[in-house]
Amino acid sequence: MIIIKSNRKTAVLLGLLFISSFVFGILSSVPALEQPDYLEKLSEIEAQVLVATFFQAAMAVVYASIAVVLYPIVKTYSKGLAAGYFGFRLIGAGFLFVGIGSLLLLLWLSHHFAAAGQADSSYVELIAELLRQGRDILNHIGMILPWSIGGLILYYCLYQIRLVPRWLSIGGMIGSAFTLVATLLLMLNIIKLVSPVYFILNAPIAFCELILAVYLIFRGFNSIHINPNKDG
Repeated sequence: MIIIKSNRKTAVLLGLLFISSFVFGILSSVPALEQPDYLEKLSEIEAQVLVATFFQAAMAVVYASIAVVLYPIVKTYSKGLAAGYFGFRLIGAGFLFVGIGSLLLLLWLSHHFAAAGQADSSYVELIAELLRQGRDILNHIGMILPWSIGGLILYYCLYQIRLVPRWLSIGGMIGSAFTLVATLLLMLNIIKLVSPVYFILNAPIAFCELILAVYLIFRGFNSIHINPNKDG
């Protein structure tokens, strides 16, 4: 029998990391990219684009940190599931880092768009659209797909070891499943990125993780007893 005692500092740290990921996610957005004339506007809001780039990098670091902090906790239940969880979450964070390059290239293209000749403008617009679509794929499919699979593993393990209330773990599994479905529908071009359906399907996990963050900060982990993991 293994005794897992409540670690107040770890719980508070995780809660703050979860909240930071939401804040950084909001600050990393560039609404101008959804406008038809985004290529002209990006150079006009260069400071905003650079700030968004910084916070996307910060968000990637936070996501990787969450995976590192939670890995030993998941490992107490199953080393195999812990390895899967850790791998999927790091892959997701890696795609966020790659997405930064697309945004910086879009900014560079925006600066050179006005200087492009009439004959070359359509060529620049095509490259910009490829980069914009690529950024969306990296951030909302490449990152979210492995992240949601990792979420299913995480909340299943938390449900089993009961470090947090089971209703929170169930909510996390349901929310992760909804996000996984939303990502697959987006990947198959059944729904659009900026659509009510996509927002509704992603809302449960966002709501659940905000509740989890607040719970961890104010209540911490439960102290529990579990059997050693079966896979060593």
